[in-house]
Amino acid sequence: MSENKTSDGALVRVDRVEKVFHRGAEDIHVLADLSLQVPTGEFVALMGPSGSGKSTLLNLIGGLDRPTNGTVTVGGQSIDRLSDRELAHWRARHVGFVFQLYNLMPVLNAERNVELPLLLTHLSKAERAQHVQTALAVVGLSHRAKHYPRTLSGGEQQRVGIARAIVTDPTLLLCDEPTGDLDRKAGDEILDLLQALNREHNKTIIMVTHDPHASARAARTVHLDKGQLRAETEK
Repeated sequence: MSENKTSDGALVRVDRVEKVFHRGAEDIHVLADLSLQVPTGEFVALMGPSGSGKSTLLNLIGGLDRPTNGTVTVGGQSIDRLSDRELAHWRARHVGFVFQLYNLMPVLNAERNVELPLLLTHLSKAERAQHVQTALAVVGLSHRAKHYPRTLSGGEQQRVGIARAIVTDPTLLLCDEPTGDLDRKAGDEILDLLQALNREHNKTIIMVTHDPHASARAARTVHLDKGQLRAETEK
């Protein structure tokens, strides 16, 4: 799939999405009639109180979950209509995820952790190694390629996580509280890196955060409350 925009010019289009979770006999409405458009190359922050639907929205855009109603379109592809198998292949090619707690494999060194998404591709071992070297260089960790997570600082582990997210050159970079487990200095370094990926590599980034300091780095902040879009602020 090429990075085709939707007819309204957006790379990502969420159209009148609802998400309902079922807990026993109870229906929990997490998102309600929510619409959002994200152009190619934009850095968007999603903010809101706990339970506002931020992470649920991120998961729908990344194909980790499906809407109860409405549509999610990325690059002209209605991902909510894909089969589970098609969706798994789509995610592997088009989405890079960055998590709050890094999700690194402790028994693998940095370069092997970064290589993991490439094992789902048809690249040769030499091609995978080149992609890994490039990704680690982008995040400034070439010199730590052979180190294991336990020997890396929190900020370095998150850089490895970002390298893993970008190693396939994804269409979208989705970040869920990427600085939430870091001190301010390390967090600022991660935000600097995300801004560089956005500005210098034209990566489209959607970041969930509860921190106004982090959201200030984005070009636009979308505020959610009780599953609905309440406000937007732009620089």
